[in-house]
Amino acid sequence: GLCLGYEDEKKNEKLPKPSLHAWPSSVVEAQSNVTLKCQAPFQNVTLVLYKVNDSGYKQEQISTENEAEFLFTDLKLKDAGSYFCAYKTTASHEWSESSKHLQLVITDKHDELEAPSMKTDTRTIFVAIFSCISILLLFLSVFIIYRCSQHGSLPEESTKRISHSKHSEQEATEADLSRMERVSVSTADPQGVTYTELNINALSEAASDTTHEPPGSHEYAAVKV
Repeated sequence: GLCLGYEDEKKNEKLPKPSLHAWPSSVVEAQSNVTLKCQAPFQNVTLVLYKVNDSGYKQEQISTENEAEFLFTDLKLKDAGSYFCAYKTTASHEWSESSKHLQLVITDKHDELEAPSMKTDTRTIFVAIFSCISILLLFLSVFIIYRCSQHGSLPEESTKRISHSKHSEQEATEADLSRMERVSVSTADPQGVTYTELNINALSEAASDTTHEPPGSHEYAAVKV
């Protein structure tokens, strides 16, 4: 009875956790091989390997030793993930606690080759954008300087135009005055006698001529006043 009681207590005891390791490394390239080793503290055990978030994944081995090797060949990207293992002894019908999770990382050579090229492309795009912005700012600065210089020269040109127009008006006024003087001089008699004086002289001469005419002469001189 004592022996049976001892065996029942031993069966009810929780088995220690196993350990899980990856060989040669937990970070491996695609299409390569890796071995996951699950070690238990007892011999003659049944070991099982599980994958987190994949309830349909299960690998089981019975070993006379205290460990089991789970070999992965021609690794695919889908093989990556988190794994853990457990065991049970021949004397126990319950599984031990799960080992710590092992993260298996699968790297792709194609991605590794593309990564530097992507960095180079990004750097080239950045340099091209920066160059375009610099050229645009340069053209904008030149345009602003040109416009400022044009606005600065406008007052001088307007002053020159105003002075030129005033000079032209002055010349036109002087030309008109000289033209009027010529007209007034041309209309005047060279001897300084006006038309009225000429008419009066003509009348006096006509009167004197009539006094010397012989009798019977009835000719008259018509003088326009």
